[in-house]
Order: sequence, then C-alpha cells, then structure tokens
Amino acid sequence: MSCPLPDSWCRWLGDEFQASYMQSLRDFLAAEKAARKVIYPHSSNWFRAFELTPLDRVKVVILGQDPYHGPDQAHGLCFSVRPGVPVPPSLKNIYKELADDVGFRPVAHGTLESWARQGVLLLNTSLTVEQGSAGSHRGRGWETFTDRAIATVSAHAEPSVFLLWGSHARQKKALVDTGRHLVLESPHPSPLSAHRGFFGNHHFSRANAFLDQNGREPIHWQLPDSPESAP
Repeated sequence: MSCPLPDSWCRWLGDEFQASYMQSLRDFLAAEKAARKVIYPHSSNWFRAFELTPLDRVKVVILGQDPYHGPDQAHGLCFSVRPGVPVPPSLKNIYKELADDVGFRPVAHGTLESWARQGVLLLNTSLTVEQGSAGSHRGRGWETFTDRAIATVSAHAEPSVFLLWGSHARQKKALVDTGRHLVLESPHPSPLSAHRGFFGNHHFSRANAFLDQNGREPIHWQLPDSPESAP
C-alpha cells in the first residue's frame, strides 16, 4: 500500500504501510466490513488529522482514544464531530475551560477543523471503531502506527505542545522529548473526571505562551460561529 499521508508525514511514516502489523490491521478491517459491521469514521477520513495538519505545521498535539462510535459523529479528528451533530459532553467541558482560560465564546457546533488547519494535530490513538462499541478496535495495530506518529512529531517537528488528558493519553509522555517540547497533563475532560483537575488547567493559554516563546504563531482557539466558515 502506498502512503496515504501528506509528503511531510510520508517521509517518516511511509514504511509503516508496508509493515506486517499494518497488513494485519487491513485484513481485520476488511473482515469487519465483510461481516457487514459499520465502521467509523468512513475510510476517507481515517487519516484526516494528518491531511489537515502536515508534520511541518504541527504546533499542538491533542490525543484522544477512539473515534466517536455513534452515527455521523466521527470524521477523523479527536474530540471533533461533523457539522450538524450535537456537541458531545467532553467537548462541552473543553469549551468551558477555554472560556475561563482564554475568553473563548462557546459555539453551537463541535467541528474543530479550524484548529487542525492552524497546526493542532487532533489524533486518536485508534483511528477506527465499530458502531456502538467503544474500544472495539484497540490492540489491532492502530496504536503502533499512532505511537510512531507521536514519536515522529517529537523527533522532527518544531517545538510543540502535547496536551495529554486522562491516563490513556498520559501514557504517551514517554514518546516525547520533553527537552524540546512542552508536555501538559491533566485529568480527562469527560464529565466523570473534569472536576478533578481538567477545569482550571489553563492548558490553552500555557500552550500559546510556549509557542510565542519559541517564535511560533499562537493558536487562535476561538472557533468560527459556523463550521462551514472555517478557514
């Protein structure tokens, strides 16, 4: 399989698509589809995070676990949902922290493409999921690929910020060169845990301060009122 990513990513990750684990993953996904299981997101969006955020533009990495497993939600960016879909609870809490931290004005949609286009890599550690079955594609090979992607950012991107929310994401700190990049950790924004330290973490202003200190353009966190007006 040829590399389906932008050239900046293919330079470092292209060989992964020839690896045995990736072939096993392709076989698994093909078998799931043959069994008429519904897989999210659509295959055209599996690598959407990489397409919208080339390696040479990465400034911030936000890690999620699985794609959303409900109809019409997932489109390849962690925490983000397709236009017209209600804002999920964790993203509502992200908006609350943004409002307190940087004066973010909450919007009525949950589409985060404008962040991705500015250099926020919105990466799930597993890039597919079966409808209605959270975690169903874990351990099938995606984590090997996304670990390599995280390590690639660490090794080859300009100084960036890794926002690691929750125990699953925080395990990835070992992949990051903390001498070059800023790692910020907190509990997950889920309603089950946000009150234990996600609220008040000031990660968004701290990320922008680090980018500014390193001569990089800060992220404009305010989302457009309509996802269709995203740059």
